[in-house]
Amino acid sequence: MTTALITGITGQDGSYLAELLLEKGYNVVGMARRSSTLNYERIEHLVDKVTLIQGDLHDQGSLLAILEEHKPDEVYNLAAQSFVPASWSQAVLTAEVTALGVTRMLEAIRLFDRSIKFYQASSSEMFGKVMEVPQKEDTPFYPRSPYGVAKVYGHWITINYRESYDIFATSGILFNHESPRRGLEFVTRKISNAVARIKLGMQDELRLGNLDARRDWGFAGDYVEAMWLMLQQEKPDNYVIGTGETYAVREFCEYAFGFVDLDYNDYVVMDQKFYRPAEVDLLISDPSKAREELGWERKVSFKGLVEMMVNADLERLSK
Repeated sequence: MTTALITGITGQDGSYLAELLLEKGYNVVGMARRSSTLNYERIEHLVDKVTLIQGDLHDQGSLLAILEEHKPDEVYNLAAQSFVPASWSQAVLTAEVTALGVTRMLEAIRLFDRSIKFYQASSSEMFGKVMEVPQKEDTPFYPRSPYGVAKVYGHWITINYRESYDIFATSGILFNHESPRRGLEFVTRKISNAVARIKLGMQDELRLGNLDARRDWGFAGDYVEAMWLMLQQEKPDNYVIGTGETYAVREFCEYAFGFVDLDYNDYVVMDQKFYRPAEVDLLISDPSKAREELGWERKVSFKGLVEMMVNADLERLSK
């Protein structure tokens, strides 16, 4: 039985990846940071099927101890301070976890067993002030947030350990991927939750930042399959994962409110306090390499994703 270690298993991607690996017959070990109140909401249905352990990307010793005890064949490093707006107010924490945490895990693999396959969760935020449209694997990076900068470091240290120590270290450059399990602080979930609350008479308006910001949005459940496929290849590499389509926040609102027969213009208010200090440009992926080499295709459309998220919030709030 193949054993996989997932850091950040309690997050959106971690929960979907754990489901996928369990379906494939894996022994799944999930690492979460120790806290006085453990939040297992996204993996509540999996707690009896996975091994949950405490560990921290700040602590090199705990990572090495986890590898020695559980001897994983694959490590999926999904843990990060991943909320972009928070990276300006928590820039040092973001660097410690999202950048240096990658090095600590790779170093633990180097010291314990270099045959372990490693997946690093890179991000389209690395492209930032984009150098070309669409973005592919060799597009130059120009990050526009502390989060993006930290992800660039994590991406390059992954490549460095691959080339220096012959470690199977792969980097997945994922564009925005959403789901009903997305945190309420993220704009897509903020919209779907507000639409459901407004429809049910629990809220009167929705305040957002830049409605013209455009993103390449896909379904997180589709994207975790790409992570797994990357570690099944003969050689490690970097892959861009996205839809190749771009939509504005305004269009997300239009679809979401329209799904419940409302007009977003009646409820959405633009608020300067939600604007980023530095906005990224047109993020849109070129996932052709993933299609050709991994055989990966997204299954859920943009409209299907929006409807899925609004439906889930309506069901949850109706209860």
